[in-house]
Amino acid sequence: MPQVNDLAAAMKISAQEEYGLRCLLQLARAETMGESLTLSQLARLEGISTANAGKLMWILTKARLVQSTRGTKGGYTLMRPASEIRLNQVIRVLEGEPADSHCKSYAGVLDACVHTGDCGIRPVIVELHQIVDNALADITLSQLLGTEANVDAVLHQIQGTRQKDNEFRRN
Repeated sequence: MPQVNDLAAAMKISAQEEYGLRCLLQLARAETMGESLTLSQLARLEGISTANAGKLMWILTKARLVQSTRGTKGGYTLMRPASEIRLNQVIRVLEGEPADSHCKSYAGVLDACVHTGDCGIRPVIVELHQIVDNALADITLSQLLGTEANVDAVLHQIQGTRQKDNEFRRN
């Protein structure tokens, strides 16, 4: 069985997924201090345009991961605690349908892939996405708030638990 780290290296994260996740982490940090962040603050903190931050917040608000408050004390906050927001939820919202996007990305000069009716590659892509989705389901936004070393330790602990579960099932 391939390791999660090997699969993650093979999977590409889109700019929308990367910046959306980073904006959510900024909101999670602000949440720990009881604060909200404006679009301009999010944009400045992540080095993206206010328009791009606005698009990401629109997507995340529509998905009910983020809420906005108007007024002088307004801004964006997480809709629920960071400990309840799983990475697979975030990626699904920002990514769209993985098999569809993959098939549309490799259509060549046509509008659609020539293999849309019967494709041997699509099940592999769908399964890879499922494996990554399952791995990301074990990780919450709050687990990503520490130092890189602490986050790495948490991920190894999750992966170790998963490996022990798989060994137990085999026996």
